[in-house]
Amino acid sequence: MEPLIHLQGIRKSYSLGGAPLEVLRGIDLQVQRGEFIAVMGPSGSGKSTLLNIIGCLDRPTEGLYLLEGMDVGSRTDEELAEIRNRKMGFVFQSFNLLPRMSALKNVELPLLYSGVSAGERKERAYAMLERVGLAHRAGHNPSELSGGEQQRVAIARALINRPVIILADEPTGNLDSRSGIDIMETFKALHREGTTIVLVTHERVVADYAERMITLKDGVCTDGCY
Repeated sequence: MEPLIHLQGIRKSYSLGGAPLEVLRGIDLQVQRGEFIAVMGPSGSGKSTLLNIIGCLDRPTEGLYLLEGMDVGSRTDEELAEIRNRKMGFVFQSFNLLPRMSALKNVELPLLYSGVSAGERKERAYAMLERVGLAHRAGHNPSELSGGEQQRVAIARALINRPVIILADEPTGNLDSRSGIDIMETFKALHREGTTIVLVTHERVVADYAERMITLKDGVCTDGCY
């Protein structure tokens, strides 16, 4: 079966003070549909850089990236933006919610770029909030929600376009332990429903929710990549 994501020989370098800094040093990775993968490693190991490349937020310096068999590297910036909007759902540590919009309006946002009517946007956004247990908070702004509730709104927003994969970067990093467990239980439920998830974390207790763990060190995959 063709993998959802196929990475081969992925390298990423940046220029630091005129000298090259190699962050990823030849990553080979396949992600199958429906997998729940946790990416672990110390600070500076390349975890977030790898996630950004998978999410088409950054381009590799070298290597091949196939998404559903499509060569991502040959796409223009505009095409990559469309791929992100249609196929990717993002969940970040800092929630990234717009403070003056209600939870419902925040969840609706990705649909604004997809030509979906106002009525359908509202209906689908409410359904997503219901899915993460927050329909009763639909009219509340982020400042009126707890950290855990804000992250569940962010997860609902990530799901609204029915993406092929959810990418989460330290999604429990700004939460207390109880809220963190609630969020990971939400991811676990999504995985049971067949959602593909790639999650970056430095916490083993979070990574244990995944069915497969990848470990990076100094830009090299030391375990779990195949």
